[in-house]
Amino acid sequence: MLAPSPACAGQPPQPEVFPPASIGMARWDQDRAPGRRVVPEECPVALVYEGTTVAVVMATPNDLADLAIGFSLTEGIVSDASEITELDIVSGCDGIELRMWLAPGRAETFRARQRRLVGPTGCGLCGIESLAEAVRSNPKVARHLALTPVDVREAVEQLAAAQALNQVTRATHAAGFHVPARGLLACREDVGRHNALDKLAGALARGKFRGSEGAVVLTSRVSVEMVQKTAQIGAPLMIAVSAPTALAIRTAEACGITLIAVARGASFEVFSHPEGVQGDRRK
Repeated sequence: MLAPSPACAGQPPQPEVFPPASIGMARWDQDRAPGRRVVPEECPVALVYEGTTVAVVMATPNDLADLAIGFSLTEGIVSDASEITELDIVSGCDGIELRMWLAPGRAETFRARQRRLVGPTGCGLCGIESLAEAVRSNPKVARHLALTPVDVREAVEQLAAAQALNQVTRATHAAGFHVPARGLLACREDVGRHNALDKLAGALARGKFRGSEGAVVLTSRVSVEMVQKTAQIGAPLMIAVSAPTALAIRTAEACGITLIAVARGASFEVFSHPEGVQGDRRK
């Protein structure tokens, strides 16, 4: 549901207008010849619960309902999307607000743990109130499947092909969900890698997909918060084109997640729970 925008600087209310995901901008080449390039849009998006702003992220303004639901799930604000009883997407003078109201029991729990986070594009932990929150406990993920090397290669290739926004801008991250024998079931893009993963989490929840059925696939490096969010999704495998951090590896090991990274073509490295990768059953 979309709510009307407030008046800006004393101006009368205007019709609801949301920025596009990408926009053409003027540019000059090395010889100072003018031209245009399509670049991704980026704007402040506030996640507001029960009237309280919990986070402000710099995000690409598309798939915002997915972002709202996914952030709520991966940050543990709700345990199920049904606990969000109302979602209003409000475009204002300074950005976009995702206003959510929670089911009574969940709302009481939220009020007891109110905190403020501020997450710019490159950081998923800014603004937390204690060091303990940065190394929070994470769910142990159940494993019901393993991937072959061909599965890993296909997951990365299919994610690259699904990145419609990045194919135009060459400036966005993507997160996808790959299920063996079914392929890539969902893909979400954003200028922020955390936002892309949150959008994917929301898309999976809205589509009634179970995270335990497949692997999360990322175009970015793997930091600890990316592993934490994947654990909240319930996916037993992660595939990334870039390398992980040491803490991300330790966290994946503790969560039971097979962490596959530096996946380039037929080559990749496994950093935790190697039993999640088996010989190619299609040979």
